[in-house]
Amino acid sequence: MSDNKVTYDESQIQVLEGLEAVRKRPGMYIGSTSIKGLHHLVYEIVDNSIDEALAGFCKNIDIIIHSDNSVTVVDDGRGMPVGIHPKMNRPTVEVIMTVLHAGGKFGGGGYKVSGGLHGVGASVVNALSETCEVIVKREGKIWKQVYHRGDVASEFEEIGETDGHGTQINFMPDSEIFDELEFQYDVLAQRFRELAFLNKGIKINFSDERNDKKESFHYEGGIKSFVEYLNKNKEPIFPEPIYIEGTKEDSIVEIALQYNDGYIENLYSFANNIDTVEGGTHLVGFKTALTRVVNDYAKKFGLIKENDKNLSGEDVREGLTAVVSVKLSEPQFEGQTKTKLGNSEMRGIVEAVVGEKVSIYLEENPGIGKKVVEKALLAARARDAAKKARELTRRKSILESTTLPGKLADCSSNNAEECEIYIVEGDSAGGSAKQGRNRRFQAILPLRGKIMNVEKQRIDKILNSEMIRAMITAFGAGIGKDFDVTKIRYNRIIIMTDADVDGAHIRTLLLTFFYRYMRELVDGGHIYMAQPPLYRIAKGKKEVYCYSDIEMEEELEKIGGKDNSVDIQRYKGLGEMNADQLWHTTMDPEKRILRKAAVEDAMLADEMFTILMGDKVEPRREFIQENAKNVINLDI
Repeated sequence: MSDNKVTYDESQIQVLEGLEAVRKRPGMYIGSTSIKGLHHLVYEIVDNSIDEALAGFCKNIDIIIHSDNSVTVVDDGRGMPVGIHPKMNRPTVEVIMTVLHAGGKFGGGGYKVSGGLHGVGASVVNALSETCEVIVKREGKIWKQVYHRGDVASEFEEIGETDGHGTQINFMPDSEIFDELEFQYDVLAQRFRELAFLNKGIKINFSDERNDKKESFHYEGGIKSFVEYLNKNKEPIFPEPIYIEGTKEDSIVEIALQYNDGYIENLYSFANNIDTVEGGTHLVGFKTALTRVVNDYAKKFGLIKENDKNLSGEDVREGLTAVVSVKLSEPQFEGQTKTKLGNSEMRGIVEAVVGEKVSIYLEENPGIGKKVVEKALLAARARDAAKKARELTRRKSILESTTLPGKLADCSSNNAEECEIYIVEGDSAGGSAKQGRNRRFQAILPLRGKIMNVEKQRIDKILNSEMIRAMITAFGAGIGKDFDVTKIRYNRIIIMTDADVDGAHIRTLLLTFFYRYMRELVDGGHIYMAQPPLYRIAKGKKEVYCYSDIEMEEELEKIGGKDNSVDIQRYKGLGEMNADQLWHTTMDPEKRILRKAAVEDAMLADEMFTILMGDKVEPRREFIQENAKNVINLDI
């Protein structure tokens, strides 16, 4: 026993110095070492440039992804201070780049408002880069220093003269740290566009040398332009977004909102340019004030009678697209991912600004005021109808001998953690799946025909769909505002459709439904797409399944090409496979290929579903033309 005893004394306490801690535990500083963490490096450097813009000193930011996946960020701000730091007795640039929590954002007067990691950003990027180089233009001179994995690799030196000013940082992410090093252009572009909207007047130029892509983001309209952009594939019920702003107690509130003829609310909130995806006090203030203002307006002008029930917040926000942006000196972030604003005073500040300014706007624009109230009244009627449909569904469930839909072949296990359900297209494939599955943990729910396009329907109509009711009942976690992911009966929901155009359409319809009405399933990584094979190649006793045309060609090359002894079967649908084949290729956890439905960015996802499933034809045509070259398997 004593031989195995672990000594725990002062010698066991490790002290990580300088940037060593960042390299040892990168996730603590940038969230993860996945693609999200990789992108976070770029955001941190760009946020420092944006802070210069917020302070009024920067107009242009250039971001370049080079062909070797290194990144350059250049701004025309003041440039980092170049003198010797009084406390550290080292060049200040070196201190900023190599010491944690060294920056101008700690009450020293450098910045009134800032985003980013508050003095951690530049040094963390340096620590997690194989090489990093800083070039500063300031006071008529150019200065430069190079670092290697966070350590100083060259002296801070003057290398020339200039009329310009600003900071340039070039960095190469470290392959020892990151799981992948390929930046995703679209994800980065979305964030830069967002930053340009949130900081009107700033120009962000983004170029990618890997594929010669270039874009410039510059919006004099700020968040008003942002709402126009978010609604561009929708039908607004009035032409110009409502824009309001106000300043109180050193805090700035900016809000833009516009209703469209759809049924989904899209609210985006930001604090000091940081996307507060979990909301917070500023968003609560906005929602509360908007509901009160619309109800007061409706009663004042007789659109709702004095004794009638008030419109709910949900009614008032149906079809609303809004951006709430606040800027404050000491933001406090809470929540699981530190993306929820916690400053209690911001609720009152936003409420006051919205209460005053939206009231004035609606009174000055009675035509718009009437449209907003009428839309909310229709939403209220639909909500009542949906409530009755929900109650009817619940009553039917209680009256029936089993609460589960008849078509469902459930699994025997009650442990949701290990259970999975296959949503299968048609009875034929459903039959094979039911026979081939592992009955202990795999459930099968066949769908007949195409599911409703929920993008074009209100919740009351959606709840009348037999197929949707079957899914709601099978999953056991509710729908929409009532959805509770902790009650889900299956840890994995797997969409299994044919590898053809119809199958792709059904997949998109299902994903739209999950994203709009069971969003936590998508965010929590519970939704998967099965990948059935396209071909079966058999020669003698040997058979191989191939999942793409390329794979099929490679397999044929291995066995010496096509001849009469080679049997090639092209699967048009899942129903063509017998139960054994379906199990071995698509359902056996040891061999199958599943693709997780991940939504990296809510805004991109919303735009995608609106384009693909909305009423406007032109954006859909443009999307198909732009993405046709990316199609791997085309079924004609």
